[in-house]
Amino acid sequence: MKHFALKPSLLCFLYLSFLFRVINAGKSQHNEDQACCEAVFVEKRCSLRTNPVPKEVSGDTEEGSKGLCFYYWGLFDGHAGSGAAIMASKLLHFHIRDQLRDLVDILQNPSPPPICLQDGSRTFLVETNKAPLAEEDAEVPNNALPRFHMEKMVSHESLVVGAIENAFKQMDNQIEQERVTRHAPGGCCALAVVYLLGKFYVANAGDSRAIVIRNGEIIPMSQEFTPETERQRLQFLGFLRPELLGNEFTHLEFPRRIQQKELGKKMLYRDQNMNGWAYKKIEEDDLKFPLIYGEGKKARMMATIGVTRGLGDHDLKVYSSNIHIKPFLSCIPEVSISEWLALSYGEWLFYPHRYTMVAQELVIRSRGVLKDRGWRLANDKLGSGDDISVFVIPLGGPGNYT
Repeated sequence: MKHFALKPSLLCFLYLSFLFRVINAGKSQHNEDQACCEAVFVEKRCSLRTNPVPKEVSGDTEEGSKGLCFYYWGLFDGHAGSGAAIMASKLLHFHIRDQLRDLVDILQNPSPPPICLQDGSRTFLVETNKAPLAEEDAEVPNNALPRFHMEKMVSHESLVVGAIENAFKQMDNQIEQERVTRHAPGGCCALAVVYLLGKFYVANAGDSRAIVIRNGEIIPMSQEFTPETERQRLQFLGFLRPELLGNEFTHLEFPRRIQQKELGKKMLYRDQNMNGWAYKKIEEDDLKFPLIYGEGKKARMMATIGVTRGLGDHDLKVYSSNIHIKPFLSCIPEVSISEWLALSYGEWLFYPHRYTMVAQELVIRSRGVLKDRGWRLANDKLGSGDDISVFVIPLGGPGNYT
């Protein structure tokens, strides 16, 4: 078990976060999972990098130039090697910080975010010595009346969500560009938690799970992204771009593989625009392997991968073919927002061993017990043979969280 201990001045739930993990049941020699726990300061981006404008010219005050601090936890489930997971665990929070730098003043301003930002850098670059026009001296043109009377209301939370989504995309682009020099093969699922300005943002790209336990109630904060849960998105892409299927796969789903002797018969099928099933006449193209095959934990896309979102996998191909799988994989996470605080200060202060026991119990129950027929759960079902990593974060503690 690894215990992340940070400075006592930080929040208690960051000061005492527990990570427990075990290696897989013989699949590989090393645990491919990675984790990260950080406190990150976001400094406002300077409008002119090479020749910054003095505060008295640009109008920035000392109060307005203050930055933000967010607290960050990340779990990265690596597959086909740990390179992408290691790279993401070291860099993703910096990408989030970079995306938030333009929002420092906006997020600290209670007013609604501006729809269009004024680009003042050009004005200061050319006329840095001129005082700005007084408000009463500025002439308003006759055509300044707004043409559009409907505007969408955008919240501060949606700006943070957009920053996290763009950070995941930038992280995936960096893995693609540097995967050779950084020795980052394979890919990883990514589950990140950001605490910023009193709210938790849970970003999930993969099949990891995040839950909140409050007063004995289990509240899901993420959903798995597998070939089953994203069936319609994958089928729709295969329908729009059949060349990605390489003349070896069909985007249609059938209850089982079709045999040659069943040509011309009617069989149940499901297309990208369907939630239910219907019958269709079997044609020659339907004999191709289904884009999505199997169900539950055994569901696979292109008979290769069981997860449909994550980072990396830029070199992943269908076995013994030249068909790339990456076009079907998305790096964009689903982000949920929570304000729940569950535990009291007394519990956190005097009973930290409880969280150690919780982490250990979660891992043990997921792994099961090794029997003659492999790892088995208490109900005799198959246990997990994968790497298992658990973060337990005590929510709540002394003082104000702002």
